[in-house]
Amino acid sequence: MQSILKRLLPVASTISLTERFRSGFGATFGIFATGAVAVATVGSGSGVPTLIAPMGASAVLLFAVPSSPLAQPWSIIGGNSIAALTGVTVGLLFSNLAVAAAIAVGIAIALMMAFRCLHPPSGAIALTAVMGGPAIHELGYGFVLWPVAGNSILLLLLALTFNNLTGRPYPHSLKRNPADHKTGDRPPIDRIGFRTEDLDEVLKEYDQIIDVDREDLADILHRTELRSYARRGGTTTCGDIMSRGVIAVSADDSLRHALDLLRLHHIKALPVTDDMARVVGIVTQTDILDKASWRNGKPTIGFRQRLRVSLTSGRAPSGIVRDIMTTPVRTVSPDATISEAIIHLAEEGLHYLPVTAVNDKLVGIISQSDVLMAMLADKAA
Repeated sequence: MQSILKRLLPVASTISLTERFRSGFGATFGIFATGAVAVATVGSGSGVPTLIAPMGASAVLLFAVPSSPLAQPWSIIGGNSIAALTGVTVGLLFSNLAVAAAIAVGIAIALMMAFRCLHPPSGAIALTAVMGGPAIHELGYGFVLWPVAGNSILLLLLALTFNNLTGRPYPHSLKRNPADHKTGDRPPIDRIGFRTEDLDEVLKEYDQIIDVDREDLADILHRTELRSYARRGGTTTCGDIMSRGVIAVSADDSLRHALDLLRLHHIKALPVTDDMARVVGIVTQTDILDKASWRNGKPTIGFRQRLRVSLTSGRAPSGIVRDIMTTPVRTVSPDATISEAIIHLAEEGLHYLPVTAVNDKLVGIISQSDVLMAMLADKAA
């Protein structure tokens, strides 16, 4: 009996309680707000449906699994619209409801796959168009515009707002954005283990729809491989290899001062600390090259960076480190193994990692070169 239950029940979820609450609250907010706006738009006594049941299923996707390919904006708008058009058309052509319902759902699925907007709740949209009763049938093709398109757009706008405000980028895109060196080389994390071409071949052989974006799947597998390598690595810690005499700057130091420090000490990165030696950011050679402009041999804040700072921080740039530093900054503890540092360096395309102790106080910094030498030492041992 226990073995049967294991086959029937899905694997226990690894999602945190915070994420579960976020998803549930988001769906509650989305459906309530969509319904409220719909009632205010068409009126509760108009006889026109204000909120249709398939929106509940759409809410599950948009708020609980916003990274799913089935939950992206084109999926909900395109899928629901195509399904509604299909359902209304088939309903007009076939008088037998059972036959019309079956044909509408089947054609809707085929069309959604062809137009790359597969959205499971859209099957219910097609079914509703056929079997929704006199109120739906009287709308004819108006059903496509309202309530289908209207509900879908409202719910989508709410999902865009809620997901991004709560830390879930939507429409979905990978968070990892390693530096683009404008060459044909792949990012470091993509150079280990399998290639994306290998994954494409396996997916072609699998020949089934998988509810995960291809790039997400490749990223998950690469990260899994990287952690597997790290688990088999040595026990050397970041505290063992870090540079302790760290040259740092204040966020209020001038760009010229930061550049002078980089040149004087022949280094490429400066942790940015506050009065309590807590790390608040990092400024690198790349930041100075990309975010600063040069006038009379001095680094200044260019128009694009000036506009960016003004919009994001609400203050006028003044040619200081705060205007170009990267924040928040990835840090590691002295007790972290170099294997953990490797994961951060590879996954996020970093070259330096500040090492912080209690209360985020700066105690050192490690570079890719430090990690490489430690790996060679471990290998020799």
